Order: sequence, then C-alpha cells, then structure tokens
Amino acid sequence: MLVILALVLPLTSRVVERNIEVFLLALGTLAVTISSRWSGYLVREAVREPLAITATVLAVGLAFHYGRPLLDRAFRSVQRTLPLPALLFLLVAGLGLASSVVTAMIAALVLAEAMHLLRLGRRQEIAVTVLACYAIGLGAVLTPVGEPLATIVTAKLGGDFWFLARLMGVWVVPGVVLAGLAASLTRPHPGGAPLKDAQRGRDLTTVFLRTGKVFLFVAALVLLGTGLSPLSEHYVPRLRASALFWCNTLSAILDNATLASAEVTPALSLRQLTGALLSLLVSGGLLIPGNIPNIIAASHLRIRSGEWAKAAFLPGMTGLLLYFLAWFFLTGPA
Repeated sequence: MLVILALVLPLTSRVVERNIEVFLLALGTLAVTISSRWSGYLVREAVREPLAITATVLAVGLAFHYGRPLLDRAFRSVQRTLPLPALLFLLVAGLGLASSVVTAMIAALVLAEAMHLLRLGRRQEIAVTVLACYAIGLGAVLTPVGEPLATIVTAKLGGDFWFLARLMGVWVVPGVVLAGLAASLTRPHPGGAPLKDAQRGRDLTTVFLRTGKVFLFVAALVLLGTGLSPLSEHYVPRLRASALFWCNTLSAILDNATLASAEVTPALSLRQLTGALLSLLVSGGLLIPGNIPNIIAASHLRIRSGEWAKAAFLPGMTGLLLYFLAWFFLTGPA
C-alpha cells in the first residue's frame, strides 16, 4: 500500500506534488514504523546523509545568486566568440559533466539562465533544454553530491565518494557527449514566444528554501528506503535484470530518486544494479516529473508538459534502446 501511495499520489494530487518532500518524509516515517526499523543509527543517518548535497546546494546556490550578472556577461562573451554548434555542445555536455560537482539543481538553474539569453526560437530552445536535462540527469549520478538518487544509492550500498563514478562513468560519459552532439545540430528558427526565465530576480529566501527542501527530500528517501527494504530485498533481486531495466521506465512519470530508494539494495547483482540505474536515469528525462532538473528547468522556463514530452520522446526512447542493447550484450543476457 505504501508503495502504491508513493507512486500514485504525486501524480494525482497537486498538494502532494507541491509538497513532495513533506509527503515523502511522512511516508518514510510510516514505512519505518510499520517495518519496526527505528533505531538511533537510522535517525543519525537520516540527518547525516543529506548534509553533503545540502551544503553543496547552498554554497553553489549563493554563488549563483550573487554571480548571476558575471555569469550573464561571461555567457554573452562566449556567445560572441564561439559558433553556435560549439556553444550548444559545450553548454549541454559541460553542464552534464559539471552537475556531479555543482549539483543537478544548480546546473538546471544555469541552464535556465542560458536559455533566457539564447534566441533560437521556442521549439529549438525546448529541444536544447530537454537534451541538457538528459545530460544533467546522467552526469549528476557520478558523485553523491550530484543529485538525491546518487546520494541514496551510495548510502544504501555503502560506497565511497567515487563508487558511482567507477560503476557508471563508462556508461554515463558517452551519453552526456551524445546529448551535447545532438544539441549542436540545432539551428535557429525564430518562431513562438522564446523561453524566458520566469523566476529571475528571486531573493535569497528562494535559495534557502530550495536548500531546505533538498535536505528534507534526501532525509525522506533514507527513511523510505529503510522502511521498504524488507520488500525490496525480498522481491527486487528475483527479477531478471532485463525485466528490471524495462520496469524502471516508470521513472518517466515518477521521480527516479524515489524509485531508487525503494528498490536499490545490496542484494542486487552488479548487472541488475547497472541496468536499473541506466533505465532510471534515461527514463527520468521523458516527462517533467521524472527528474529534478526537468522540474526546475520547466518551471523556470514555463515549458508545458506536452511540449516537453514531444521534444523528449525521440531522444529518450533512442537512448533507452541504445543503452539496453549495449548493456545487454556487454554484460551478458539474463
């Protein structure tokens, strides 16, 4: 029942969607209580695990807030210097790789700022935004400060800081580069209202509010993952790796960090783990609710759900198919 609530309510209730951190915290608390998993260690972990990513979000968020005029001037300078294909490649691939350090949230904010300054035509700008969010969603998994999914997976598997970089780097980096190359093929075609950052000029309250939400979100995922661990340990490892890959395309409509907290367990084989993560990362870009950078970019740039889905379908399905074939044949069928 808790799994169903976690999957359905964020999609059907506006109140839950807007307060997803509080909802998941309540659900995680209930899951831990029902499974009798409360301990002093768990409470300490729920407080400790979010600290690194929260501190990074705050530090980089403050730097972005105060450095926005400098960022704008730098982008304008690069825009005058580089041809458009090179600029778009560097923007998309650069943000994808940098997201593991500056966090997916801040990378999405920088993306919104850049798209505000570009004038390619609405359809082209949406396409570049979607490709950049695919790249950010992939690249952010390389370190536990990149995004909540990486934080939770690293914590649940007891990995060190570079655990996911070693595990997923060989898969992720080519995907980020391909997203950059795809973006570089975009050509200006003025038409429709261009994308503008609708949340420019927000005060410092927004920075601290975003930081607090990140802390609550990761803490909630720690509790939810622990509370659901008896279920995930019993059922998920029994799934064939290929079945798990395609089941995780649910990440298109559900935040991929929530799915990861519910299903990632040390009982998964290495093949199951890599397949599950690849599917979560790519599927998370198909629709706006699937990943944090999508939500931030779409909110700032006022991209509608239908516009996002239309632009994201072809690159997303192509990425899923290519990753599945490469993963299936390079790691052995199962």
